[in-house]
Formats: sequence, structure tokens, C-alpha cells
Amino acid sequence: MSLKTLGQFIIERQADFPYAKGELSRLLRDIGIASKIVNREVNKAGLVDILGAQGTRNVHGENVAKLDIYANDQFIGALGSGGETSAIASEENDEIVPITTKVSKQAKYVVCVDPLDGSSNIDVNVSIGSIFAIYRRLDSDKPYIEADFLQPGTAQVAAGYVIYGSSTMLVYTTGHGVNGFTLDPSIGEFCLSHPDMKCPETGSIYSINEGNYSRFPDGVKKYIKHCQVDDDATGRPYASRYIGSLVADFHRNLLKGGIFIYPSTAKSPNGKLRLLYECNPLAFIIEQAGGKASDGQQRILDLVPTALHQRTPFFIGSTEMVNHAEELMGV
Repeated sequence: MSLKTLGQFIIERQADFPYAKGELSRLLRDIGIASKIVNREVNKAGLVDILGAQGTRNVHGENVAKLDIYANDQFIGALGSGGETSAIASEENDEIVPITTKVSKQAKYVVCVDPLDGSSNIDVNVSIGSIFAIYRRLDSDKPYIEADFLQPGTAQVAAGYVIYGSSTMLVYTTGHGVNGFTLDPSIGEFCLSHPDMKCPETGSIYSINEGNYSRFPDGVKKYIKHCQVDDDATGRPYASRYIGSLVADFHRNLLKGGIFIYPSTAKSPNGKLRLLYECNPLAFIIEQAGGKASDGQQRILDLVPTALHQRTPFFIGSTEMVNHAEELMGV
């Protein structure tokens, strides 16, 4: 059986976008190019001077790794040169990054991106990733505005992530199912390896940083205890699996079934994960795969953002598990 590349697959699916004349396809191609470049550097990180901290902090007060900066530059560069986006919102930039080429000023799309999720794990060779969300501009005849980025997750036209692990995979959705592509290093192409991905209705894995247990809401504590109780009928106790790279934890649970939780805490009452470029894109993917994403009270994709770097609690994974967690949270 011949391999189907990402480029071939996107062309075949062009009919899904009657309003687009190839722009979205080219935009997805640009993201694929940037992720290949980042993958190359991630794979040789221990051989060159790109491990460790940059010595600065980002807008969230977090230490910035050298590869964070590199990945951010690559995504901005690839999206900018492609000409299909007018501006980018990145985790690594305080403000919106405008694309100033003549073509990009008339582009129909904006992109939200977390260039390198889980970068604190780079030094210890743990899987990391990139996350992206694409929105259609509210009025492409005018210069981009902040409101283009502050659309609810339901307005996403495409979203995806790249995981840099034992193999490198790009997983994305355009609202017509979820498909995964594995990078074949021998030809330098992403090839379709996981067509029509589905998340199991339930699972046996829960992913949460239990070191913060004392700071969790009571509903989350109840859910953790539920996961730990012996019950043959439901296969409990569930396995606790927490990598600390959102993309890696999400990817495992998407394939095997499970729930990932990053709730509000006494220290972070609004949660820690960012709505625009972490939670919304993964919520779009999980729903297209048959799963569910919530802030513990309501659907993530229904939240209306009010700021670029807005944070939210996050419950995502198999539908039955998220539903039960919501029940214990008092929904």
C-alpha cells in the first residue's frame, strides 16, 4: 500500500472548504514545514547549544528555554513567508505578532500557536510538542484586529498539534474528523498513519499533577479518590500517568482513553493552561474524535475569550470520564 503524504491528503480534502481557494491548505502546509524544522533541532538538541534556559521569562512569568525561542521564530517565519495569515498570537509574545508582507495584509486567517509545549522537559529527553489553532478573520478587507483572536473555540476552522517523541506525529482536524500523520525521516514527509482517530468512550488512565492535591477543589479530590478505589466492574483503580507535557499526556489519552485534568488551584484560581493556544485547539480535536473538553463547569469551546493569554481550568478526554468529573464538580 502506497503512503499518502500530508500534502496529498490536504489536496484531497480541499472540497471540505468551498469558501477557501487553497489558502487553508497552504497554511497547513506552512505549519508542517515549521514543525519539520523544529523536529530537526529537537532531535539534535543534546549536540548543539540549544538545551537549557534562555535566561529570560515570558509573559506568564515562566522560564524560557532556548528551544522555545527557536521554535517560535520558526513558526512565525514559516507562517509569515507563506502569506496566508495576517497575524499570529503566540505563547512566547506579549502582543499579537503582525505579518507585514504585502500579501499577508489581505490574508483571511490568523493563527494562535504554542510553539513548544512542555519545553521544561527538553533537558531530560521527554516528549514535547507544538499546538496551533486557525481562525478565519472577521473582516479580511480590513487590517487584523484583536477580536479576530478572541473568537470562541467553535469558530476554529482548523486545529492541531505536533508531538516530538519516539516518532514525530502531526495530528489535526478541520471539523471533519481527526487524522494523524507520522514523519518519515527517509523522505522528509508526514504520511497518513492514523486515519479517522477516535477517543474511546472511557478509559483507565487519569492524568493530573497529584503533587498539588492539597490545593485542588473538593470535586477534583473526590474524582481522584474515585479513580483510586478498587472496583472490578469499572476496572478501577485507574492508572495514574502524568508526563507534564500537555501534548504527550493528551496524545496518549486520545489513543488509549483517559482523562487529563489541570484544575484551578488555591495558587492559580483561574487554572494554568491558556485558552487560545492550548485548550481550544485540543478541545476541537477531542470533540471531533468523540471525546469531551470542559472547564469543569461548561464546554471549553463555548467560552468567549477576553484576553490573548487567558487561562482556564481544563478537563479533557474520554466522554464518560469527563462527565463523571463534572458531576463531582457540581455541574
